[in-house]
Amino acid sequence: CHRCPHLPTRPYEKSEKPCMLSEYMERYPLHPITLPRGSFKPKEVYKMAQIPMEGISTTKRDYIAREVLPQKLKPLQKHVKSDDSMDFTSTYKQDYNSYPNSQVPPCLPRVMRHIPSAKMDAITTYNDDYVLWNEQKTELIRPKDRFHPSEEKFDHTTVVQDDYLYRGPVATQSCKPLNLVQKSKAPFENITNYRVNYVPHPLEKRYVHKYEKYKVNEVPFDGLTTHKVSYKRLAGQPAKLAKPYQPKLLHDLPFSSTTEFQEKYQAWPQPPVFTKKPDVYLPPLEKMDLHTTSQMHYKRPNGKPAKMCRSLAQLIKSTEPFNSSSIMKEDYKPWLYERLKPITHAPELTFPAKPMDCLTTFQTHYVRHPLTVTKSYKPGWSGPKHDTLLDDKTIYATSYTPKAIVRCLASYKDPPGYVFEGSDADGHNLYLPASKSECLQGDH
Repeated sequence: CHRCPHLPTRPYEKSEKPCMLSEYMERYPLHPITLPRGSFKPKEVYKMAQIPMEGISTTKRDYIAREVLPQKLKPLQKHVKSDDSMDFTSTYKQDYNSYPNSQVPPCLPRVMRHIPSAKMDAITTYNDDYVLWNEQKTELIRPKDRFHPSEEKFDHTTVVQDDYLYRGPVATQSCKPLNLVQKSKAPFENITNYRVNYVPHPLEKRYVHKYEKYKVNEVPFDGLTTHKVSYKRLAGQPAKLAKPYQPKLLHDLPFSSTTEFQEKYQAWPQPPVFTKKPDVYLPPLEKMDLHTTSQMHYKRPNGKPAKMCRSLAQLIKSTEPFNSSSIMKEDYKPWLYERLKPITHAPELTFPAKPMDCLTTFQTHYVRHPLTVTKSYKPGWSGPKHDTLLDDKTIYATSYTPKAIVRCLASYKDPPGYVFEGSDADGHNLYLPASKSECLQGDH
């Protein structure tokens, strides 16, 4: 209700954009934008230690190779078979006995509902407190409708039906020329230029390309690569094993092929499987009637099989034998060649006789070192201590008090306490307070 509903009414400027003039824009104008103040928080800059870093890690310093002793195995106890039979009873069957179940009565108290006898007041708080004002209905700000429908009866005819009358078909004269070509009675000649002028020429013999014979290179293949020629490995000793020797302890007891399951759980005797003897098949004495319903009821009256209208292909059998030779068989003949043997060199790598210890460089060389605690350069907190109470009194809580909602003066047709002065080019009504208008009249 604080927004101006008028559209601009200037004679030379026409636009459909609404006016942005409002009470809020007049009372609360825009203030210049101020940048936020800078932060007083100290910058967290990492300070590097001036002492040079050691090349020894915690693993190198702490992890030392210990002497590994052979593992002591406990002697296996000999299994003694017991003569007692298994009772197949459990603690659940012995201790937990079944009891008769009984339905438990509900423990909830009975709800006593109190139904009042007085009549309900159906008036709501909104209808009781909010009363309509005795204000006149505001008139709509829009031009008067000048359209008045005619009182004459509508004849339901269009302009085309009234003005364009049907004149009837018009006889037009054809401008197509007459076909004066006379058909000849002479028979049609089937001789063409192609049949008269074309002369069949004999085909030339097909050109066959002659390939040069493959010549074997006389220089023997050395089998050397750039890697073998340029990169020569240095002579070095194989790595020594650092793993201690662990002898395996073997006992002399023979392995038992029987298990506890095979000894205690024996197979139950199974009764013989009951089999039913099949009945003896007796063939029926009567003969089977092989006639179907279609053969008995649907009989063709003097029907003949349909004749084939397709003409049989007349195959011309030649007396000459079939020539199975082709250009592929004549020109491309298999070569006689021998399979080349692979050029293999003798192995130059010698493998050690001792087994691999499976230890890495990390496990053998890296020793653990004690941790170095770095000093924290974080500045101390200079703010208030935790014992002091927070002051919750602000300027908003002390000075700003709630105010009553005042009705906007723009909603009145004639706002009270103001005198109408005139209207501007945009169509806005201008009002002055009654006190100022009396002072201006007294001065004149």
